[in-house]
Amino acid sequence: MAELWVARVPGRVPYTEAVELQTRLRERRQAGQIPDSLLLLEHPPTYTKGRRSEKADLPMGEDWYWSQGIEVHETSRGWRVTYHGPGQLVGYPIMGVTDVVAFLRTMEAGIIRALADERVEAEVREGLTGVWVGDRKIGSIGLHVSRGVTMHGFAVNVDCDLQPFEWIVPCGIEGVRMTSLYLATGRIGGMDCFRKRVAWRFAEAFGLRQRIVTLDRLMGAPEAVPASLESIPA
Repeated sequence: MAELWVARVPGRVPYTEAVELQTRLRERRQAGQIPDSLLLLEHPPTYTKGRRSEKADLPMGEDWYWSQGIEVHETSRGWRVTYHGPGQLVGYPIMGVTDVVAFLRTMEAGIIRALADERVEAEVREGLTGVWVGDRKIGSIGLHVSRGVTMHGFAVNVDCDLQPFEWIVPCGIEGVRMTSLYLATGRIGGMDCFRKRVAWRFAEAFGLRQRIVTLDRLMGAPEAVPASLESIPA
């Protein structure tokens, strides 16, 4: 069985550094230097604007969000605006793909299975991407594909602050409300366990065998890791 290399990036990784990391890994995947891989990490408070974003998605104006300590960044992924922050599990698959729609559906299936392991019943909605618990959204998805390899990916709310979602139009869906694993279960401190569940179920959904690796191994050499990431505490 083919492998999925999974690496956890510790600490809170600035969004721009995560993009740099993904770009370099995608080049390695395109060159056949690494197999399909998955980065799991958390970001500091950040809004990201997909290629279809509109000004109305950030109704307060970008300067106001920066004044609240939330960065705002353009991104090459699809869809519109979303929020990332501490307590949210972000997954960046660097994987070969031929059918993008099927890839998205498989990602959703893996997340739903991981939530089921937590006894949370989740589902998809017709015509939308992402994962929902009842009438609230718990997981968001957005990809970019270049030369047959993905970057960007998914974000699942574990025990993050949901208030920043209230200040935007999440994923361009008017009136959408967000939820989290914490709100669905009442359990705190679930990130470590849920991260493991997601890695396992994600690999399983794609028919791959999970292999935990270090970021150094994934990048090919210790010096390949951005210096700012080397010093981030676990």
